[in-house]
Amino acid sequence: MQPMDSASLPEKPEKQAAERPVRVDSTLSKGLQVLEALAKSKSGKGVTELSRELALTKSNTFRLLRTLTALGYVRNSDSKAYSATMKVWQVGRTVVENLDLPKIAGPQMRMLSRETGEAIYLAVPDIFSVIYIDKIESTKPIRSWNPIGGSAPLHCVGTGKALLAADYERLRDQMRGHLDKFTDRTITSMKRLDADVAATLERGYAVDTGEYRERIFSFGAVVRLPNGRPIAAVGVSVPDVNLTKGRDKEIGELVLEAAEGVSEALKAL
Repeated sequence: MQPMDSASLPEKPEKQAAERPVRVDSTLSKGLQVLEALAKSKSGKGVTELSRELALTKSNTFRLLRTLTALGYVRNSDSKAYSATMKVWQVGRTVVENLDLPKIAGPQMRMLSRETGEAIYLAVPDIFSVIYIDKIESTKPIRSWNPIGGSAPLHCVGTGKALLAADYERLRDQMRGHLDKFTDRTITSMKRLDADVAATLERGYAVDTGEYRERIFSFGAVVRLPNGRPIAAVGVSVPDVNLTKGRDKEIGELVLEAAEGVSEALKAL
């Protein structure tokens, strides 16, 4: 009896299953489309508007809205407009809180450490401050230092300024009265803050020129969720004596590359 050629052997069931196209439940898919459309809307949407936008029949749209309302994800106002409830936000917040950001950001932070030798930080926003949730120590003789769990003002440090710029439309008015001075370089006026945010957005990364601690520069770039929302920032902190000519731009661009790498990693989850 002749041995079977490996090419003629039957495929394993798991391989066949993997190659089979995934069957998407149409009702669930349409319901999620409705929910996503309402979550993006600031003023809510009516049945007619939603059905036209999503290419659904009005009766189908209405049935989906009734189901989502009964489940607590959607509410109906007196104006007959439907909007997403805080339950959607609560689900999203739980997902974000369960992310292991230090683990996800680890490869990019290590890259920054190798390239710069300086202190590397991962920070998250906390009202008018940032909190450092992870760090890699500097390998230089002269170094800056902040502990994990430490905080710094949003308008003074690279990570904070990056997060502020990424959400400036919402945060600008809230920053009035919170521009405390720490050094002679601290930004204390809204006019200067506006200009600094514009420069940050143009570069793609933020720069602190000794605005929180004298002679300590820092660079930060924002990490975003797949929907574009800023949730964290990666930063490098550098004593000015370590900044040779042109090094500031080089570090800033490395920080931007690292933050974009973390954002891409989040998309893959």
